[in-house]
Amino acid sequence: MKNFPILSALLLAAILAAAGCGGTNDTYANPLATAEGDTLRIADPFVYKHEGVYYLTGTTGNDGFDYYTSPDLVTWRFGGTLYRRPADHFGTDCFWAPEVKYYRGRFYMTYSCADPARGILLTCLAASDTPDGPFRDLHTPWFAPEYSAIDCHIFVDDDERETPYLYYSCNGHRDGYAFGEIYAARLKEDLSGFDGEPILISQASQPWELVRSDVNRCNEGPFVFKHGDTYYMTYSANDTGYEYYGVGVSTAPSPLGPWTKAEDNPLMTTDLDAGVSSPGHNSIVESPDGSETFIVYHRHADPRGARPSWDRVTCIDRIYIDDAGRLRIVGPTNTPQRRPKR
Repeated sequence: MKNFPILSALLLAAILAAAGCGGTNDTYANPLATAEGDTLRIADPFVYKHEGVYYLTGTTGNDGFDYYTSPDLVTWRFGGTLYRRPADHFGTDCFWAPEVKYYRGRFYMTYSCADPARGILLTCLAASDTPDGPFRDLHTPWFAPEYSAIDCHIFVDDDERETPYLYYSCNGHRDGYAFGEIYAARLKEDLSGFDGEPILISQASQPWELVRSDVNRCNEGPFVFKHGDTYYMTYSANDTGYEYYGVGVSTAPSPLGPWTKAEDNPLMTTDLDAGVSSPGHNSIVESPDGSETFIVYHRHADPRGARPSWDRVTCIDRIYIDDAGRLRIVGPTNTPQRRPKR
């Protein structure tokens, strides 16, 4: 992500104009679908790329994760099983939010699942020699804090040591409301555990994050990338089952902060007039030719349906960094958009 594009006003206008041409092979429209025309209903979507192929996984069941592949971020085909819970696993269900990171020749998967003995969700680490698995567990659980630990994200810095960091959400209940707080920690080189104590870097603080503060005060789903000398983190806030879920942006001078939330947050949130409800829990990936960047996220399948709703669909939209260094989105969209550049 070091070469994150900065779009000029002229180029942005061209992208918006191209969105008006629908019904051809040059466009796509949200939500995404398989090659057979089935809507992708993958929550917490995570896309990674290896040797020209995109891999999409996410929350797809209660005992593991499936995956899809694509050459272009638009045309997706079912790939099969990426990971399945072994019989002796401590986790019973709620296998959620997998992410995959290629690091020093291997693919590492983080995911969370329910520990009935403690009544919380804990994160595990699995690995594979190939991007399509099967992934085998290395640490179950990976670490065991007092509260639930979910939505783990591994970021590898571009320093000389290629230092790995972990970002995750510590979730639970206190004083009658659900909370989610994002922590960050340096990892050991072999990813076996923390190299130093985790530090709190984000919690619900902005007005849009506190619209239901009596019942929910969550920050979760972090994704980190670097552009120039600045570190950017997208994160989700509020409750994904309801109508106020959205994506915010923070920036920092180093992986461990201090992190500062953008004053014009959120990057995206519910817009029922546009047919968008509760976009969030995203990943970020480049176009096939590397000149564009896309945010991959879920949102409610029925924007005006009953809440809470866990029926979520998978979408992508262009994002960019403007001349002032602010992360921007072209969307969220429902109309035909120009396909990612190949």
